[in-house]
Amino acid sequence: MISAQSWTDARQVWDHHLMHHTPRPCSVIIGLGSHDLGVADVSAGFYLRGPAPVVVFTGSTSPTTRDRMPRGEAVHYRERALELGVPESAVLVEPHARNTGENIRFSRAVLAEAGTDVDSVLLVTKPYEERRAYATARKLWPEVDVVSASSAMTFEKYVASIGNDRLVIDMLVGALQRLLLYPAQGFMIEQPVPDEVAAAYERLVEAGFTSRLIA
Repeated sequence: MISAQSWTDARQVWDHHLMHHTPRPCSVIIGLGSHDLGVADVSAGFYLRGPAPVVVFTGSTSPTTRDRMPRGEAVHYRERALELGVPESAVLVEPHARNTGENIRFSRAVLAEAGTDVDSVLLVTKPYEERRAYATARKLWPEVDVVSASSAMTFEKYVASIGNDRLVIDMLVGALQRLLLYPAQGFMIEQPVPDEVAAAYERLVEAGFTSRLIA
């Protein structure tokens, strides 16, 4: 059972992860691979509404995605986008990245190889990865303007859509830990964490939502 306090804390951490950027036309859409195929849906929706002429899907596999996306996250995302009407000519695939930093670096290399000029990126992620991906991109690709985007679901609807409450909360906690640790390691820019969000994070850790924490 997940306590009422843990649900309240998880919702607070969720809210902090959202950047609340307004999507706008950019040079490219980059969809970061994960267990959530909804990232491909959101990326395709933006493309079909015209915010960018090129979509890059990036991601290999992980223990979370190996069974459900055996051909790799980026490949499954591409297939989903084509089903939704994105033309094959508009999609680039980066199938090797295994973390957010590699998502950014490898996508940048794929775009350079394709001869695509980039001065702005619409970065599409899971909702609770918006801030982490933004902070990583600003560190590794500082010359481009980064706009964060994700599914416009509420916390409750998102959890229901994934069908695994504990997995989502574990992911929320893991993403926040990286916001706290990674700037000092040079992996992302600093993103201040309000005291009340840090306290919610600590309570979730104490409650056992630790499977996505790093040592």
